Amino acid sequence: MASFLRLFAAVSLMLMLVFSSGTVAEARICESKSHRFRGICVRKANCAAVCQTEGFHGGRCRGFRRPCYCTKHC
Repeated sequence: MASFLRLFAAVSLMLMLVFSSGTVAEARICESKSHRFRGICVRKANCAAVCQTEGFHGGRCRGFRRPCYCTKHC
């Protein structure tokens, strides 16, 4: 009976360690209005392509007037 309690305690401790260490921090994303994109931003792919030429990772259309905002990890 004592060996069963030890085994149960060890398994319980291992499960707690496995499930408690699953926290992952999300990377922040910085945005900057594109300097080269002209006109109304309709397609995200067009915005992202222009932003990549500016050295960013991607881009997206945002806001009421739909300007192109370039994105990168901070």
